[in-house]
Formats: sequence, C-alpha cells, structure tokens
Amino acid sequence: MNSIITTQSNLPTKHSGNSSAIHVIDISSEAEKWISQLELVKNVEKAPKLLQKSAGNSSCCIFKVPQALTQINEKAYQPHAVSIGPYHHGSEHLEMIQQHKWRFLGSILNRTKNQGVGLKEFFKAVAPQEDKIRECYSEFIEFSSHKLVEIMVLDGCFIIELLFIVGKLVPANHDDPIFSMEWILSHLMRDLLRLENQIPFIVLQSLFDLIKVAHQDSRSLTELALEFFDYSIDRPIEVLIQYKDMKWKHLLDLFRLTFVPPPDFKYLLDKLAERSASNEDERDRFLQSIQPAMKLRRSGIKFEQRKSDSFLDIKFSHGVLSIPALTIDDFATIFLLNWVAFEQCYRHCNKYITSYVAFMCRLINTPEDAGYLSDHDIIENSYGTDDEVAKFFNDMEFKHIYFDSPWSFVSAMAALFLLLLTVTQTFFGVYPYAFPSKQNN
Repeated sequence: MNSIITTQSNLPTKHSGNSSAIHVIDISSEAEKWISQLELVKNVEKAPKLLQKSAGNSSCCIFKVPQALTQINEKAYQPHAVSIGPYHHGSEHLEMIQQHKWRFLGSILNRTKNQGVGLKEFFKAVAPQEDKIRECYSEFIEFSSHKLVEIMVLDGCFIIELLFIVGKLVPANHDDPIFSMEWILSHLMRDLLRLENQIPFIVLQSLFDLIKVAHQDSRSLTELALEFFDYSIDRPIEVLIQYKDMKWKHLLDLFRLTFVPPPDFKYLLDKLAERSASNEDERDRFLQSIQPAMKLRRSGIKFEQRKSDSFLDIKFSHGVLSIPALTIDDFATIFLLNWVAFEQCYRHCNKYITSYVAFMCRLINTPEDAGYLSDHDIIENSYGTDDEVAKFFNDMEFKHIYFDSPWSFVSAMAALFLLLLTVTQTFFGVYPYAFPSKQNN
C-alpha cells in the first residue's frame, strides 16, 4: 500500500475558493522501495577497504604511508626496483626484478629438492597463515587466497636468496646482473626498508626454516638480515650478534629495533611521559630550548661527537652536547623517513626515531647549522651540500612528523627529554645554557 502524507496549505486551489486546503501527496511504490533500501543500508556496517578496522590491532604492522608524510617526499616511500608484498605488486616499472624472482626461486628449489622440499612444501607452509598475513596489512587485499600465497612465497624466497648470496651461503655468480651492476643491489637494499614494501616476519621465518635444511650454517634469519644491511651501515659483529634471536614484525622493524634503547630505558620513558603530561609549562619551555646549533653555540653550549653503537645515544653534561655521528646519504634518508612513518602508524611501538628526527630538525635550521655539525664530525655528509642537508631536515619539520594525537605528542616530548638530558639530568640543567640570564650577559 502506498504511503499518503497530508499537509495543510494556505494557497488557494483550483477546485476551491477556500484560502486553506488539504493537499494529498502520493509516494509511489518505487520511492517507498528506495526508502526501505536506504534504511537497510544504514543498519548494515560496510567494511572499509582503504583502512581496515583491524588496522589498529597490534598484529597490523604494514601500512600505506599517510599523505601527511608522503607530501614531504613521496619518492622515499615508493619502491624503485622491486615490489615486495601486495601493495605494489604488478607495478609496471618494477617488472624487471619481478622476472628475476622466478630465477631465484628456481635456484632455491634446485638446492632443496634433495631434502624433499619443493614448491608444494613452500605453499603448504604459508597457506595456513593467510588470515594472519592479511591482518598484517592496514589496507584490504583484493588478491585471492592462491594469489596472495604465491606473492608471499615468491617474494619471501627472493629476499632469503638475497640474504644467502650476500651472506655467502650460496656462491655468487659474478655475471649475475643483480650483483654485477652495483646500482641494482643498492636499490634493492633501500626498497627492502620501505614501509609499504614489507612482508611479515612469520612468512620469512617459515620459508627460511624449509630452505636452510640444504645448508650447513648456524646463522639465524635475523643474523643474515642484519649482515645484509651491514653493507650499507657498517657496525661491528659484536653489536649485531646480540640481536640474533630477536623477533620482529618485518625487515624495517628489525633494522629499527637494533638502534632503539634497551627495555629499562623504555620504562623510564613511560614514567617521564606521565611527568610531561602533568607539567605542560615545563614541556613547552623544554621544546623552546632546543634551538639551532649555531644559536646554542653562541649561548655557550659545545658540541662533540659521541662514540656509540646507536645514533640515538645523545648525552648532555656540563655544557657539552655529545651526539653520535650520523651519515646522511640516500640510504639514511630512506630508512629515517620510513621509520618515522612506521612509528606514526603503529601505535604499539615507542617513538624514539621520531623524537630523534624531531630533535635534529630543531638543531639543523640553516646550512650554517649543518656545516657546523659536519665540522664537528656529528654529521657525515654524503648527501650533497650543506644546503641540501638543511633542506632535508627543514622539509621534515615538527608539524609534519607528529599527528594530532595528544598521546603521540606527550610520548614524543618525553622521548625528547631523554634524548637530550639523559635519565639523570633535568631540564633546568640545560636551560641556563640555552637562555643565559641577563646577569650572565
């Protein structure tokens, strides 16, 4: 039955002399059907695809980089040579290495077949983890079950074969273009540290456990991965060995974890976060005290290079700011930007890298600041001119690094406290150096 709505009108009608008349509006059955469908849609929860509901879970660790960060340097987040995982799979400009993945897979199968491990075993190891794999990605993955497993197996085996060749578990073919043309390998290393270009650790570990049966080598997947990236950032083997049994989300997370402070440092960060939240004036004054290097120098603060295994290990004591050396080159800019992106998207981790970058952004404001830190061996500039280094940090200014979450801001401020003052010093130890009183002038 059609719905009828009656309304009162003061307009004269054609059929009545009255100034007031009753109008009857007939809603057609088609319109009524449309309204009922609309009511039904309102009651049905549509699953978002661009950012899944599960994106806030601790299991979700691979994200599309937000526009707030890509607008700074979009190329830093996009793979240039190889696609890893579903986000960039099928990109035309990455087809060259895509074809070489099958060659690498064939090499692995030739070695494992004598141990009864073939392509079927690889698929059987990965397929049961499909749900967990999908939960690792913030975006909905359109690929079918079979296609997704194929991507994981092919990309995972490609990464492991790279680690085996660089780690000398497999003899290197000097005529292999991937290794004979240096630009390709360097681009691969960078691409493996881009946030959108990751596959879960559980996939790599499952494949690694099957592949290693053909090799007499005791090194873990973690050790081989760190040795692989050690070609770009050289660190003593004694530093790397302490992480050999560490569990990680993906390669980007692994590389990041080898630079963050130990657990006891994190505990103090949590306590200091509470303090910062309850004392906004102190926090704001501290933020203002982080002035550019040349201004701090004129205020009486001295700079020196600090010997440390982590560039995060900044100390301030007796008017001297000790900062570990940081090499600024194409590789460093890639992992710094992608680390910040990961920390901003993944709320279940600390924000040490973000805080460090924010600190350096405040410290380097002009080419003169960059040059001064280079003269003191704090910045090792392989990136370009002092102007280019300053531009890199200026482009990553504070407002771009921190999102609008109040807790993110509080956590960042707490980390900045620790980076500059360490666990034993207070803000008031550095404040007189940054802002000398008139009596001292």
